[in-house]
Order: sequence, then structure tokens, then C-alpha cells
Amino acid sequence: MKEYTFYNILLIAWFIVAIFVFLFLLRFTAPYGRHSRSGWGPLIENKKGWLIMESTAPLVFFAGFAVGNYTNTITAIIFLALWELHYVYRAFIYPFGLRGTKKHMPIAVMCSGMFFNAVNGYINSRYIFTFSGGYSNEWITDNRFIVGVTLFIAGSLINRQADRILRSLRSRGETEYKVPYGRLYRWVSCPNYLGEIMTWIGWAVATWSLAGLSFALWTITNLVPRARAHHAWYNQQFSRYPQERKALLPSLW
Repeated sequence: MKEYTFYNILLIAWFIVAIFVFLFLLRFTAPYGRHSRSGWGPLIENKKGWLIMESTAPLVFFAGFAVGNYTNTITAIIFLALWELHYVYRAFIYPFGLRGTKKHMPIAVMCSGMFFNAVNGYINSRYIFTFSGGYSNEWITDNRFIVGVTLFIAGSLINRQADRILRSLRSRGETEYKVPYGRLYRWVSCPNYLGEIMTWIGWAVATWSLAGLSFALWTITNLVPRARAHHAWYNQQFSRYPQERKALLPSLW
């Protein structure tokens, strides 16, 4: 089987699997963070788990760039930079900003994250740097690229701002959860997830590809159910939780 045929089969399957995973996650919240629970097998320290599973994405994507046929345009370099900057932060900076006592995640969750990042990195990098036929330098003046990159950057800023607010809630050694306030937390419980979804919708628009769309769909698949679970958890844990807040979309949901 030629790689291009394999690629297309994988891409179709990836869309189908996302739908089933979404339905599963609406019923069963992934067991890490505040939703950790026993019965999911051996554990790994949270920071190590995040580093291992998230570092898969920049490594696989860079490998796709390294062996790609269309990597010598400004557009290709920008796509590489956007992806790598996002995942260098997610793998090598974000985990080490987590505060409180050492927490753990199931190794099964870490491995599923590694698998997702490997497949997702392959699908996106192989399309952009090989199967797309190349993005010309003129693509950076296309409205789709401009709107997409703007969404990507805006989403990344929202995500990181929300992460900073969450980190500031605890001093070193503190373990209890607190209600975050400020910025988009005024309107939604999970602005970090809203920012992440915006980021990868922006990627889908900027690349104007089914590969990018698959990533946006998977981001929604993972984060919409988790935002729903977070919002319900906050309301259960804190009797005076702001009732005007929605889970993910201001004034809507």
C-alpha cells in the first residue's frame, strides 16, 4: 500500500474515531487532574506524564518537516514555528508551572495522549509538508491564512493567560482547589479550553485542510466534555460559585 493511500484511510478513520470518543467522554470524564480516581492502573507523576505525552507532538511534527518535500517556503516555516512554539510551551514549560503537592496520572492516560499526538502530528505534518503539494509564499497574504493565524495567536494568548490565573491561585505547598477570577473567568469556567479550541480552529482555517479540520474536531471532542465536567465540579464544590458563568461560551453554554 502506498503511503498516500494509507494516509487517506487513516484520516477518514481519525474523523470517525473522534465522534465515538466524543460520545464516550460525555459519559466518562478522563481520570486526571481534579477528576483523578482509582482503578485506572499504574500511575506516573503528573509533570513527567505531561512532558512525555506532549513532547511527542513537536518531535513527530518536526520529523514530518525534516522528511517533507515542500519545506523551503516562508509559509512552511511559519506553520512549523506555530506548532513547535505551542507544543514546546505545552510539554516543557506548562507542566513545571503546576503547583501543589505531587499529583499523578494513570499511565494509560499518558499513553493515549502519546498515541493521539503521534497520529495527529503525522497527519498534519505529512499533509502540510508533502501531500499538500506545498504552500506558496503567496499563501501568507490569503485571507484564510490571515484569519487563521490571528485566531491561532488569540487563542494561544487566552489559553496562557488563563493558565497564569490558575497557577496564581496556589502558593507553593498548597493543595486545595480555589475559584479563579478575572479576565474571561468572569464569564466562563474554562477559558483555557476556549483558547485551546480557538487555537486549533485557527490552525484548520490557516492550513485550509482536512488534516487541520481533524485536529480542530479532536480538540472539541476532548475539551467540550471536559469543560462540561469542570463546570459541574465547580458548582458542586463551591456553594457560592458565580451563577452567571457558563462552562465554555459566554452567555451561551
